[in-house]
Amino acid sequence: MAGTGIDTSILNKGAHSASYFDLARSAGEGADIVDFCIPCNPYFPTPEMFDELSRDLKNILKYYPSDSMGITKKLSSVLGLHPQTVAMANGSTELITWIDHLLIKESIAIPIPTFGRWTDQPLETGKRVDMFPLQEREGFRLNLDDYVRFIRERKSRVAVICNVNNPDGNYIPRRDVIRFMDMLGDLDLVVVDESFIDFSDAEQYPSVGPDAVIRPNTVVLKSLGKNFGLHGIRFGYMLANPAIAGKIGKALPKWNLNSLAEKVVFMIQEHEDEYEDSLRLLSRDRRQMAGSWPGCPA
Repeated sequence: MAGTGIDTSILNKGAHSASYFDLARSAGEGADIVDFCIPCNPYFPTPEMFDELSRDLKNILKYYPSDSMGITKKLSSVLGLHPQTVAMANGSTELITWIDHLLIKESIAIPIPTFGRWTDQPLETGKRVDMFPLQEREGFRLNLDDYVRFIRERKSRVAVICNVNNPDGNYIPRRDVIRFMDMLGDLDLVVVDESFIDFSDAEQYPSVGPDAVIRPNTVVLKSLGKNFGLHGIRFGYMLANPAIAGKIGKALPKWNLNSLAEKVVFMIQEHEDEYEDSLRLLSRDRRQMAGSWPGCPA
């Protein structure tokens, strides 16, 4: 990055990339920055949606949002979910934090490489993190039977999988994830992080959210920022049976969601067609990339 004027030391602070805003301030006015790090839908929201947000910006910034329960009820209505099975938060990372504090008591198993907060967060609170290494020679694919044996050998009390996994993009078929949940029905908790699942077109209905809410120990995480192309809003939600969802929901602050998140939640229903179009364009791009680079997962 020589000659850009950017202080490259900001790229080496911690496990995560520097923010767009850190880079922009370092580069100075007029710098053109392209983000190749954060997976984010480039086709949504549409320019017309951004225009609508701009028109409402004064009120969005000036007034208090509705409480989290009201926004969660609206999201549940839009997505066809029962509100008692949903807890909505300031990004899925906030939910990972509360899951760690409230539901993880001793130990957690997690395949690596994966999203760093699944290892970092429980380590920060003194939990034992049992890391199951994925092999490069196998394309970093997760063998669920081997992983379950590892969990039993380590006597892990919580198990996590990310589907689609970050950063390798591997996808586990829905029927196999359901089998995995059932094999571990005796654990304290099984978490399926589906933050990137809307980017997958491997199956028509890839999510195990409907299956999680009828099981006693299963949580499914969803990140809205990635698939809606709005990382800056920080909103996501979890699905679980009412006992687990209620426990997390009661711990969340009353106004943990901002007015911009509320505005977008109420816009989603009106722009469902545009969102589906954006996913089709992403699928097209992914297949084109896979076709030009044999090592890229389709």
